[in-house]
Amino acid sequence: MEPSKETTVCVAQVFRGTFVHSTLEDPLEVLDNTVLGVDKKGKIVFIEKGGDVKSLSDKWGFLDKDVRQLDPHEFIMPGLVDSHIHASQYSYSGTALDLPLLQWLNTYTFPVESQYKDLKFADKVYNKVVRRTLRNGTTTACYFATIHTDASLLLGEIANKLGQRALVGKVCMDRNDAVNDYKEKTEESSGETKRFIQKLMEKKYPHVRPIVTPRFAISCTSGLLRELGDIAKNSNLHIQSHISENKEECEMVKKLFPDLKSYTDVYLKHNLLTDKTVMAHGCYLSDAELQVFHGTGASISHCPNSNISLCSGMLDVRNALNHKVKVGLGTDVGGGYSPSILNAIRRTLMTSKALTIQNPSHQTLTFEEVFRLATLGGSQALSLDSETGNFEVGKDFDALLVNVCVPEGPMDICGPEPTKVLLEKFLNLGDDRNICEVYVAGRRVVPFADKAS
Repeated sequence: MEPSKETTVCVAQVFRGTFVHSTLEDPLEVLDNTVLGVDKKGKIVFIEKGGDVKSLSDKWGFLDKDVRQLDPHEFIMPGLVDSHIHASQYSYSGTALDLPLLQWLNTYTFPVESQYKDLKFADKVYNKVVRRTLRNGTTTACYFATIHTDASLLLGEIANKLGQRALVGKVCMDRNDAVNDYKEKTEESSGETKRFIQKLMEKKYPHVRPIVTPRFAISCTSGLLRELGDIAKNSNLHIQSHISENKEECEMVKKLFPDLKSYTDVYLKHNLLTDKTVMAHGCYLSDAELQVFHGTGASISHCPNSNISLCSGMLDVRNALNHKVKVGLGTDVGGGYSPSILNAIRRTLMTSKALTIQNPSHQTLTFEEVFRLATLGGSQALSLDSETGNFEVGKDFDALLVNVCVPEGPMDICGPEPTKVLLEKFLNLGDDRNICEVYVAGRRVVPFADKAS
């Protein structure tokens, strides 16, 4: 990108050092001795080799003293993308993992989610989950809230205030026999969804958007699914739900929708599979269903922690990628006990290796490929890759400044190592202590401006 004569580019931040990111062609590109400039709107205006900073400063109009020089044990990587997380389940994350999915929902999830009609409770939990995920490097989160419109709007307000890029969904469900007071009438659910969308969009938050959110096929009647499909189509909105998470769920869907040929067909027939749809789990999708995902442009959020913690199943990510289906990573808090995408990276690698143990011909995912799933892949899964996901000129600067040698940190570096090794160590051993700064659209959001926990 060249500065035009008509428009003067105002470079607000300049970083010099090592950058790592993914491209469509390369799951890991290491950019040593590189200079990156960000304008006042938070967009990347240049990324070039840093051998001659003076020429770059003359070209782009910044001063040498304005350059942030990274240390040898520091690097900048794209922000992590959590493509599936239940903000409302954060309060009991790390517990209640003793039951399979449907019993787990009835015993723990629905009773807790029904408490979010209390906005004080919602405010307390939602502030904690947004802060925690930001500290763990999640610059973009795709949130399930609850059926409560005002509490869902509050989640959007908190994400905006703290600076996180977020898709926020008011959950829709008009069928739930387990907790009678935690469901809606069909007209109420669609009407409140419209109110939620209107109110959230009226706020004009720069990086927080609504996402149409049928909980899953089991909890929604055909009438509600059709209404939600129409709402998403008429307003060109994102869509999220769950699909093929465990075998019992898949069998129940067959009974509830006997005239449709698959779980995927349920969403397809209700206009809920689009290129802005992300479906969580997908452990039991057939090859024919994956072909439908590819054809519609719909994506899968792989949630390995939850899949294992609730004994649901194991998604063959390699098979999904071979079908050219977009795949991102999700924590699925609270079915997944960790709010960190670093944990999702590790569980993704372990799941892929477990599949290789079962079938030696299975091609195990590499750490470089999973790094891409956690960054660029996540932005693709959420159809946000034109805005974020890697360090391309014109995209927003969503980034983590990582220091692998922080005092009392979780890893030891015993000598000079190439950047690729440092990244692999961070992905396998690092935690929030190594994430020194977090940026969303050029705004430094971590460390937090206030001291609240």
